[in-house]
Amino acid sequence: MPASITYRTPVQEDWVDYNGHLRDAYYLLIFSYATDALMERIGLDADSRGQSGHSLFTLEAHINYLHEVKLGTEVWVQTQIIGFDRKRLHLYHSLHRAGFDEALAASEQMLLHVDLAGPKSAPFGERSVALLNDWVENQRDLSAPEFAGRVIGLPA
Repeated sequence: MPASITYRTPVQEDWVDYNGHLRDAYYLLIFSYATDALMERIGLDADSRGQSGHSLFTLEAHINYLHEVKLGTEVWVQTQIIGFDRKRLHLYHSLHRAGFDEALAASEQMLLHVDLAGPKSAPFGERSVALLNDWVENQRDLSAPEFAGRVIGLPA
C-alpha cells in the first residue's frame, strides 16, 4: 500500500525555469499544498482553525531533488506520517508522476501544533490525535521512507 495521496497538480508555466524544469522553490510550494490537504484530513481544516485558533507551523523541512520535473507534468504527493507526539508531527512527502516508479522529490518535515493566540505550542486536540492514529495505523505496513533522516554536510 502506498502512502496516502494528499495533493495533485500539473506543473504550471510560471513554476518552471529557463530550462523548462520545475524551479526548486515550487517543489516546496507543492509540498506545502500537500501539508494543507493533510491538515484538512486531521481536523485542522479552515473552519476548525477558525474555531480553535490552532494551526500547524513548519519547524524544519528537508527537500531531496531526485529527478527532473518538466512543464505540464501531472504530479501528485504521497504523504506518510513518520510519527507524532503531543505537539509535533513528523511527516514525509514524496512527489510522483505516472509511468515513473521512483519518487521525483522527497521532503521530510517537522511541524508544530500551535495556539495562534500566543503564538505558542499546544497539544493536539482529541479529534486530531484520533485521526493521526488512524493514519499511522493505515500505514503501519509501509517501510521507513527512503530519504528520511538524512543529514547534509561534507565529509570531514
